[in-house]
Amino acid sequence: MYAWPASEVPALPGKGRDLRIHDTASGGLVTLDPGPVARIYVCGITPYDATHIGHAATYNAFDLVQRVWLDTKRQVHYVQNVTDVDDPLLERAKRDGKDWADLAESETALFREDMTALRLLPPQQYVGAVEAIPGIVPLVERLRDMGAAYELEGDVYFSVESDPHFGEVSGLDAAAMRLLSAERGGDPDRAGKKNPLDPMLWMAAREGEPSWDGASLGRGRPGWHIECVAIALDHLGMGFDVQGGGSDLVFPHHEMGASHAQALTGEHPFAKAYVHAGMVALDGAKMSKSKGNLVFVSKLRRDGVDPAAIRLALLSHHYRADWEWTDQVLQDAVERLARWRAAVSRPDGPAAETLIAEIREALAEDLDAPAALAAVDRWAARQTADGGTDEGAPGVVSRAVDALLGVAL
Repeated sequence: MYAWPASEVPALPGKGRDLRIHDTASGGLVTLDPGPVARIYVCGITPYDATHIGHAATYNAFDLVQRVWLDTKRQVHYVQNVTDVDDPLLERAKRDGKDWADLAESETALFREDMTALRLLPPQQYVGAVEAIPGIVPLVERLRDMGAAYELEGDVYFSVESDPHFGEVSGLDAAAMRLLSAERGGDPDRAGKKNPLDPMLWMAAREGEPSWDGASLGRGRPGWHIECVAIALDHLGMGFDVQGGGSDLVFPHHEMGASHAQALTGEHPFAKAYVHAGMVALDGAKMSKSKGNLVFVSKLRRDGVDPAAIRLALLSHHYRADWEWTDQVLQDAVERLARWRAAVSRPDGPAAETLIAEIREALAEDLDAPAALAAVDRWAARQTADGGTDEGAPGVVSRAVDALLGVAL
């Protein structure tokens, strides 16, 4: 599956410092020190109702991670999946009277368009669950054959007790895990499971639903968590630098994925840091496909909103914070974009070196984008008030805002 075209990242003088970021598993800030190639896996969309502002906020956060790494003169190996077959997608297709594959294809295409408009850097591998099935089946078979998985009425479940590190990503107790499992696609009350938390690895074919040849597993389709594990192991291997996604993926998705990989390989950890973006609300409730309280990037674009303003609206909130989308948030971003563009249109300005250092420092300290925006605001205010003598400053600032924040002025 192809991703989307990459926007050019301008080169800046000097380089940034290593990223310190919040790791969910340890509960604190960790300094990431990747090798020459930083490795990141970010969980992608289930392609229906794409792309809403909650999606955009998550992918914007991990775009910043990449930009900080690139500014340290590293290469970045970025992998993202598309869950292009899953119960919610099938349910939506049935509700709307559409073919599930056509729905997945059209929504994925729209997602690509939105990512391109927002100038988010694309993954090197963009892999659908369907195309990953040939690599998923052998992993499920291996887990079963090593005693880390078992069959139940044709379905195959992973035994969470097979991984001694199970629970270390989320830090939740069993009761909290059980509640979240029921809310987020699990089946803790199914009779016959060894542990209520055990997740499905392979679902035997159901009448009227798509299925694929699973070799010794029989016809069926993969579970949610093993999909990402297969793709990440194939392209990044164990111990990659960052596993990313929204905070609603901490459990069960990232917890289960880590245990699948650790049981398969006997190695720990699956990822060096688990990084999670906050949730975006609308009208007092988290944006949710089930609630339908969504703001779509494509709708904003059709209404004439500059994608750079949308991006500034996202950047105005710390990536880990839960926040609410309002008309005022967008209006503030539109006005900020106008001020910045006016400032860089002047022929000279205050020296830019200090500003670049401030942006770098803010982003390297747990992706503090609001602090970075405030630094640019101060520079723009000085530029508007009395300008300066550095004729190259507006151009340097423009390149820095583009390279580090992904905003084209």
